[in-house]
Amino acid sequence: MAEGIMDVDDNGFEADIIQSDKPVMVDFWAPWCGPCKAIGPVVEELAGEYGDRIKFAKCNVDDNPVTPGKYGIKAIPTLIFFKDGQVVDQITGMVARTKLEEALGNML
Repeated sequence: MAEGIMDVDDNGFEADIIQSDKPVMVDFWAPWCGPCKAIGPVVEELAGEYGDRIKFAKCNVDDNPVTPGKYGIKAIPTLIFFKDGQVVDQITGMVARTKLEEALGNML
């Protein structure tokens, strides 16, 4: 896992994400997903830039089926933005870095 990005699973999702004292962006992905691999480096760059104010996490949907099901994730990559334990934004698919920066900025 890249520096500044935590790996989150079904068991720790509540404690790590919902109860976080900082806003959180969770990248729901799978190792076989081409667009997930493409957006990964962008997420890593953003974690380096925003990591002091926003927590970044990745959740492998193959290894953790419960959490994606709970949030109605049907396609990956899906990025969900949480603030105070609530979903405040969701982006599905490969999108421009500016769209991600806009969503992050809205959480701050």
